[in-house]
Amino acid sequence: MQVNNLSSTHLTVRSDLHTKNGTAAGADGNPVTKIKLPHVGGHEGVGRIVALGPGCGSDLEIGGLVGIRFASRICRRCESCLAGQEQYCVKSTNHLHHEDGSFQEYIALDADYLTILPEDVDPKIIGPVLCAGVTAYKAVLNTNIRAGNWLVVVGAGGGLGHLAVQYAKAQGALVIGVDAGDKRDFVLGLGATEFIDFTTTDPVKTVHEITGLGAQAVVVTAGSARAFAHACDMLRVGGSLSCVGIPPGRPVLETPICTIVIKGLRVTGSLIGSLKECMEAVDLVRRGVVKPEIKVRGFRELPQVYEEMEKGDIAGRVVLQVAK
Repeated sequence: MQVNNLSSTHLTVRSDLHTKNGTAAGADGNPVTKIKLPHVGGHEGVGRIVALGPGCGSDLEIGGLVGIRFASRICRRCESCLAGQEQYCVKSTNHLHHEDGSFQEYIALDADYLTILPEDVDPKIIGPVLCAGVTAYKAVLNTNIRAGNWLVVVGAGGGLGHLAVQYAKAQGALVIGVDAGDKRDFVLGLGATEFIDFTTTDPVKTVHEITGLGAQAVVVTAGSARAFAHACDMLRVGGSLSCVGIPPGRPVLETPICTIVIKGLRVTGSLIGSLKECMEAVDLVRRGVVKPEIKVRGFRELPQVYEEMEKGDIAGRVVLQVAK
């Protein structure tokens, strides 16, 4: 079953840049090589249904607002799917590597795994939530943060980071944003309690000065090896590190095993989220609790946007307007 010819507004994210450059990493840390070629990028986007294939459910209708997410198809029968963790489906395909994505005016999608969106949301605002938003939301949930706890977001001014700041704040956390100094006002404006400029200050030392014993949680959204190296050193006893950004190559955490054992630290990875978690992330945006910072650009500007991404010049999220 498919939904055909989805006319849409789409966005670009760093993962597509890695795929384009051949630096997208697989589970073993090596570059992903099984990529459909030629390939149309774009793994998150929003649009309206303009045609329905045979056998589509009654909950779908022409003109309905729907979303494109990272995962394009799942088996619905494996252990992960049955556990509500279908992002780990062993037979899944995705719009990054296996199927053409949202950088096109029309797209055919699997009707049974479509994200049906509420009509009262702005497509341009909700687009970034379908991958970046749910990824940030899931990363915060994975820390088991509680209201009043300190949570550090490394890369707080970026596309993932600025959403993680807000989703953490929605959980009642006291957020410390870490990024370059030019992102200070932006990050504090998102609701962060404190900001650390990593270019002029030692983040580990400053986190301990602010929190006393260290933070209860750290979420690293930056795709930088340096950002991960000493992230565990920001944590207090029993703290959680949630890893989100994927640096190129095969970088490692520079934390002694004895430190993890003696302090009882918890290290977890976060790969997007389930459809249920996606809709929870969408609802927080719909209710105005989380507000993605976006800039709408024309699709022809994609090469320039990629250049700005590589330089780290983008705060928030860029949305590409593909169709009028």
